[in-house]
Amino acid sequence: MSMSTATLASPGLNELQGLRNTMRAARERAIATYRENLRADGLLTELRRIVDRTLVALLERHPLPEGATLAAVGGYGRGELYPYSDVDVLVLLHQPPGAEDEARIGALITALWDIGLEPGHSVRTVDECMAEAARDITVETALLEARYLAGSRTLMRQFETAMRGRLDKRAFFHDKQLEMQQRHTKYNYTPYALEPNCKESPGGLRDLQVILWMARAAGFGKTWAQVARAGLLTADEARHLRRAEQAFKRLRIELHLLTGRREDRLVFDIQPAMAKVYGIEAGGARRPSEMLMQRYYWAAKLVTQLNTILVQNLEERLFARPGEEAQPIDEDFRSLHERLDMYRDDAFERNPTLLLRAFLVMQQQPSLKGMSARMLRAIWHARRRIDAQFRRNPVNRHLFLSILQQQRGIVHELRRMNELSILPRYLLPFRRIVGQMQHDLFHAYTVDQHILMVVRNLRRFTMPEHAHEYPLCSQLIANFDGHWILYAAALFHDIAKGRGGDHSELGAVEARKFAREHGLAKDDAALLEFLVRQHLTLSSVAQKKDLSDPQVIQEFAALVGDTRHLTALYLLTVADIRGTSPKVWNAWKGKLLEDLFVKTRRALGGEIPDSKAILENRKEEALGALRLAGLTEDAHEALWKQLDVAYFLRHEAPEIAWQTRHLYNKVNSEAPIVRARLAPIGEGLQIVVYVKDQPDLFARICGYFDERHLSIQDARIHTTRHGWALDSFIVLAQGTPSEQRSLLSLVEHELTQRLATPNAAGPASAGDAVPLGPRQSRQSRMFPITPAIELRPDERGQSWILSVTASDRTGLLHALARTFVKHGINLKTAKVMTLGERVEDTFLIDGDALNNARSQIQFEQDLLEALQ
Repeated sequence: MSMSTATLASPGLNELQGLRNTMRAARERAIATYRENLRADGLLTELRRIVDRTLVALLERHPLPEGATLAAVGGYGRGELYPYSDVDVLVLLHQPPGAEDEARIGALITALWDIGLEPGHSVRTVDECMAEAARDITVETALLEARYLAGSRTLMRQFETAMRGRLDKRAFFHDKQLEMQQRHTKYNYTPYALEPNCKESPGGLRDLQVILWMARAAGFGKTWAQVARAGLLTADEARHLRRAEQAFKRLRIELHLLTGRREDRLVFDIQPAMAKVYGIEAGGARRPSEMLMQRYYWAAKLVTQLNTILVQNLEERLFARPGEEAQPIDEDFRSLHERLDMYRDDAFERNPTLLLRAFLVMQQQPSLKGMSARMLRAIWHARRRIDAQFRRNPVNRHLFLSILQQQRGIVHELRRMNELSILPRYLLPFRRIVGQMQHDLFHAYTVDQHILMVVRNLRRFTMPEHAHEYPLCSQLIANFDGHWILYAAALFHDIAKGRGGDHSELGAVEARKFAREHGLAKDDAALLEFLVRQHLTLSSVAQKKDLSDPQVIQEFAALVGDTRHLTALYLLTVADIRGTSPKVWNAWKGKLLEDLFVKTRRALGGEIPDSKAILENRKEEALGALRLAGLTEDAHEALWKQLDVAYFLRHEAPEIAWQTRHLYNKVNSEAPIVRARLAPIGEGLQIVVYVKDQPDLFARICGYFDERHLSIQDARIHTTRHGWALDSFIVLAQGTPSEQRSLLSLVEHELTQRLATPNAAGPASAGDAVPLGPRQSRQSRMFPITPAIELRPDERGQSWILSVTASDRTGLLHALARTFVKHGINLKTAKVMTLGERVEDTFLIDGDALNNARSQIQFEQDLLEALQ
């Protein structure tokens, strides 16, 4: 019996293998031909034909149910098949399938998998197709592109007639528009993501397909040439879109071929290899991958511009309002259907100054909901009229400043100006950073988009509905005269990125030139240049220096000079950090910036920081809190007499009171004490550890935090006069506040047990190598930060300051701490900052190894090894 079965099966298996081999060989020939001519449409069509022939041949072995039809749908139905795309097919039946029909269809689908195709299949009657299309616009779109392959032609014609009969062009347009908005929302409304999806991201292939689907459903044609003939596009625009479409098709083909799978994302890992495929070589300070991505962003921007024009044109054709009259605005512009329009088609050619005034009118007319398609098209085509003479024209310079000085619409119009290529043509330095990648770990947007995001953040400070987000910023900007200088500073702060030098200095030069050309007052020009040059300084001081040191505050106050400069720099810094990436900002960083601002403002107001006065005020405030908590007047004394001045200067009064309440009667405790609470400022946990000092204490604590996936944001390390460690930490934890609250008792119990158990330092002993955590992210691999350390004596010559910069990874701080243990380094305090996937940590340390040149070099070498 088994021999007979094998004999019968063998020819079938051989036939399937033969089909598989024939299809594979044909695919290889098609790809080889593509490599010679690089014609995307030619490859997509040939791959479709190969699958068509294979399916028809397969049906001879596995026939359809009687009277059924096999149709291609989706992209395959459209006649395009990418190298690793699914093969979407529809089995169309007269009636729901019986057992025999299901068996035949099942055998066919199994055979498709056997020969190496990945089918996406559906089995429906015509009525079921109509019902599904009514429920789901995506299904309706796929069915509209159905293409006959085999079986009953009569049934296929019935299906096509039913599809045409149910198509409502206005409803289809509306549903596709909503679908597109949902997709754009998913991708944050920007084509400028650093890892874009060339198919689905705004400005990608899907946007082009949506336009053609809408035009086809409305009866305006199936190709760009037909859409142009219908009057929705100019011939020039049709050529631009055709070229962009071919570019995106080739890109998607190359992604599939490079990865050997269905991959539509230009992820960091792929970008350098893709640049090599395109033959792009490094240019100056720019990497080939950056040049590739800038080309991508320019193409996506073009599609986004023309997409807006086309969708609006379609809407005006489908939902015409012939009886509605235009409302005059001035001698050049009018309001048509609540959109800005112009009287003359050649308005911008006759008077190029209107190119800027159009955006100013948009700001000054709140009733306008946008620009007409006619206006958008005219601006886009006239963009080349912005030349050196245009930029020198005093009227245009006045108009540009006026746009920055308006009460509303600044962000919207700057974005619109960028999308229509007006902003990069007016500000030539801006043109260089359109689509410019930021080759670092914590920016999530291209330089131009980041800049506009910073402008948006500054604008939000001025809006009452956002006052709850950053109350101090909202209060400061309300009393700040000349908001527009902040917006100008935002435009220039990163404008020199990608040039290979110090972008702050180079940007300050550009800002100075802008101020001179636009006739800014001397004080305003000086403030603008200062903000661009120093836009990283406040953040650097707050995150890397000891803010409890009066000298640090005095030096920073001398740099900013007055409260106006300080306020402007603080507002720009907060907006800048918030505009990098959602990963970078947290409340703890915000607290550091605010502390530096408040202390510097006091210094600028003539209040000279007095360490003794600060100390006494802080102690008195803490004592008041302790009295409210029910402690006696002298309860604190046993603990406080063991604490030095640095402790009181580095902790705020509420922290001192909290720690004292838990430790005042346990000053000589032999058992470790661990207490935790939700951080008073922002998210995270605040943890204090009190235990008899030991050489590897910091390493053991870091090891525990790593195991619990608690990210250390700040560490304050103290040793009491009688030899106990009093260390406090701010750590970030995953989850909601209620989930974090449940961690408090767990951390207290587990860390206490860990510290009470001798040699419980985790899996590695003090001299062992520390096992690395999970592999680095794509960002860390593709934007590697060369680990760097700087070791220098402090100004008093009593300790050393160690600065560390590296890519973040799990266990990094633990590895550093164990290196301290290995070399007998005593850690006095630590400033731990994690910026996205970049760490910038500063440690105050001492130890005998630092007093000898040879041992100091060995310590530094071991630190670098730990950072690798």
